[in-house]
Formats: sequence, structure tokens, C-alpha cells
Amino acid sequence: MEFEIRKDLYKREKYLKNIRGFYDECEIIKVLTGVRRCGKSSIMNLIIQELLDNGISKDNILYFNLDKKPYENIKTSKELDNLIENNSKANGIKYLFIDEIQNIKGFETMINAWREQNDFSIFITGSNSYLLSGELATKLTGRYIEFNILPLTFDEYLEMKKFLNKDVSNDNLEELKKYIYDGGFPYTIRLNSINDKRTYVKNLIDDIFNKDIKIRMKIRNRFMFDVIMKYIINNFGALISINNIVNEFKARQINIKRETINRYIEAMINAKIIMPCYRFDMKSRKSLNGDRKYYLSDFSFYYALNTDNQIHFGPALENIIFNYAFSKGYSISAGRIGNLECDFILRDNEMNYSYLQVAYTIFASKETEDSEYRSLEMIKDNYPKYVMTLDSLIQKRNGIKHENIIEFIKKDKNF
Repeated sequence: MEFEIRKDLYKREKYLKNIRGFYDECEIIKVLTGVRRCGKSSIMNLIIQELLDNGISKDNILYFNLDKKPYENIKTSKELDNLIENNSKANGIKYLFIDEIQNIKGFETMINAWREQNDFSIFITGSNSYLLSGELATKLTGRYIEFNILPLTFDEYLEMKKFLNKDVSNDNLEELKKYIYDGGFPYTIRLNSINDKRTYVKNLIDDIFNKDIKIRMKIRNRFMFDVIMKYIINNFGALISINNIVNEFKARQINIKRETINRYIEAMINAKIIMPCYRFDMKSRKSLNGDRKYYLSDFSFYYALNTDNQIHFGPALENIIFNYAFSKGYSISAGRIGNLECDFILRDNEMNYSYLQVAYTIFASKETEDSEYRSLEMIKDNYPKYVMTLDSLIQKRNGIKHENIIEFIKKDKNF
């Protein structure tokens, strides 16, 4: 079959290195998830290019983007089944890539049947609120692995600008500010004006609502959904209580049920607009129900919905660290130690922990320095502890590591 592989794609190595071990795995379906236009299709193209570079014949690679010609009219699982059947005549492992698979009703049973052929390595992407629905979890339990793809993290943002021959300032802080304003959607880097970037993201928000949220969640009141979405986005990085939202809207003479707010937030999470960060009590070693924080999958959502052009560095830096840690595969919680808070507790796949405090600076005053270190000093285990700031001067205190956020991320360090 004929398909075109793009040669102008930035290689997102942090995701590819996690997927490579499964390239030839036929027992497990590889599911790429992430907010719309974060780069899932490009990663599929990069995987195909690596397979070709490794000597896999083009005859053994099947690629169908169901949103584009000539496959946009494929709507049923039978039609897709026939398409795969008619293009899978090669011997050996066939590498099957299906983009926007949510367009096919009941795809789960059909795609699992091809998995059971034992000579198909299957990769799929699609709209998240469809792809991560109960049907996928029920019918393919234990038979798929999910790879979460984010828009560009700060290190990727800098590298992609270089890849596209865009100007990159020697002033790290200036580039960080541009990243916060511009966001990390790969296509926005190709755009030159901030107006074009904001227009692109505003249209993307509408696209996400109409294609990923409205139909699946049966949301009829777009105005109220937008109100709740803007509230959550405007308060990213803050502890949010559903009861407080209800009470705040009551004070504005807006009546909205707790269940409705929960449903709207769930829709935003499923569409990967926001990511929840649950609280964890260090003393009881238990998760805390109730208040939680939400971080943005991309900063551009905030600026597209607001006229505010100021950078609020406190939550912005937390969001940058959250996305960076998430992209490297860490599980992330917000910690509580007695009456004190620890910004993040990270856990890797080997059950190792690390603890993070994030701030613009620790040198504003002695009180500021003490407040950033205090909660970490109360943690008595021997896992690494970090104070992450934008300070160029670095210090050590009681074994706690002080790191510059920009340099840490640019060097692609692990916690």
C-alpha cells in the first residue's frame, strides 16, 4: 500500500524510547493518547520511519488515517476489517497503524481479533474521550498499553525551535517566558505571530469540545461548560474543592449541581485539557479525598481564554515541572506533611520516591528560604529531595538538592 512519510518531523525521543521495546510486540496493542494536536500522528510517522530504517519492508507496514483521504469514508468495523485484510498479504510481522480509530463504531472487538492473529503489531490513536471509554477498558483489558503524549515540554520546545531553524535566545529566562506565552503545541512553533498562535489554540478548543466532549458526554449547555472550564483553567495549580465552586457560583446567583461540575471536569480530563494531581498524606501514607490540583496539558489554553498577559510564575513553574515529570513517566501527587505542603511527590516505575518544592526564588528573604525547605526537612526517609527555582546561585542545605529549573530540564535530568 502507498503512504507518505513526512521527513520534516522533530524526533520526540523521550516518547520513542519508551515505545521502541514494543515495536515487534504482537500481544499488546499500543495506544497513543493525548490532547488533540499534541503530536500523536507525528509519533506514529516517526515509528514507521524507524521501522523502515531498520530494514522492515514497506509491504509489511499498513497505515490508515481515518480522518484523511482515501479512508475518511470508512465508518464501520466491517469496512475497516476488509481494508486491513486486503492490504495484509506480506509474510512475517505486519505493523498496523490506525489514526483516529474512534471514527469506527465497535472497533474494539475487530481490532482485538487482528491482535489474536499473533503476527500483527498494532498501534492506534484517537479522540481520547472515545478511545479511553469503558468499552476499550472492558474489551481489551490487559491487552493494550497506553502511552500518554503531551504537547512539547520546555526542553522539546527549545529543540524543536532549533530543528525548524527558529531563533533561540541565549537568555534562558526569555525563552522560558516565550514558552509560557506560546504553549507547546508543535504547530504553533511554525507560526510567527502571537495572534496566529492564539487564534490556532482558540479554534483547537472548539475542535476539542465539538469532537471530543459534546457528543460523548452529551453536554448541551456550552455556556455553562465554558464557565466551569475557564474557572478550572484560571485556577491551575491551586487546590480546588467542588463544594467551594458550587458555593462561589451560588454567590453569583448561578445554580449548578455538584454532579454537573464533576461531569464537566471529567470531560476536561478525558479530553486531556487538564491533568489531576491528587493529594497524598505523608504521615498516614494514604491518598486524600476531596481537594485536588489540576494542571494544564498546555499553557496556551490559559492565554487563549484570557486577556491576562502576565506570567504568574508560582503556578506556571509548578505546571512546567508537573508536565516534565509526567512526560518522563513519573506518578505525581501533591503531598501533605502535617500542616505543611510538599508541592510534588514523584514515584518512578521502580517504586522510588522523590520530593519537590517549586518556587521562583528562595532568596527573596530568609523566611522565604525557610518556608521552601521546612516541609522537605520534615521528611525523614532517604529518598532525594529537591528545591526547584529559577535562581542562578545554587546552595545545599541538609542534604536537599537545590536545582535551577531551566538547566535541569535542558539537561533532561531525572529526579
